[in-house]
Amino acid sequence: MFTVASLLVPTDFSENAGQALSMAKEIARGTKATLHLLHIVEPVVYPADWSYAQVGFADIEQELQDNAEKELDKLASALKDEGFDVVTAVRRGRASDEICTYAGDVGNSIIAIGTHGRSGIEHFLFGSTTERVLRKAPCPVLSVRLDPSKSA
Repeated sequence: MFTVASLLVPTDFSENAGQALSMAKEIARGTKATLHLLHIVEPVVYPADWSYAQVGFADIEQELQDNAEKELDKLASALKDEGFDVVTAVRRGRASDEICTYAGDVGNSIIAIGTHGRSGIEHFLFGSTTERVLRKAPCPVLSVRLDPSKSA
C-alpha cells in the first residue's frame, strides 16, 4: 500500500511553485504528511576572464541563500499556523539534481513541483527543471501547471 508520509515542494517562490504548494497542502491535510520546502540556489556563471569578480559572485550566491532562507521561514511559519508539519532546506547546485538528491536522502513520498509550461524555442533554450525531475526522481512526481486562465 502506498502511503504519503512526506511531500517535497521545491520552490522558486513563483506563482507556479505556489500552485504546487496548494496542491501539496491538500494532500498533506488528508494524510497528515510533513511538507518539505526546498529552494535551490543555482551557481552564478561568470566568464573565466572576470577573475576579479569571483568574490562578488560568491557574495551574490550567499545573499541569494540568505534571502531564500528568510522567505522559506515565512512560508513555513504560515504553514505551521495552519497546522502543518514543515521542514525547510536551501541547497546549492543544479536544481533538478538537488531536488532528486534531497528526495532520495529524506525519503519523500511525492515531489509536488510547479511547471511553467514552456514550449518551442523557450523550452529548447531554458530546458525544464520539472522535466528533468520527472525523469530522475526516486519517487512519484506531481507536476502542477498554473492555470493560464487565472494568470494576469
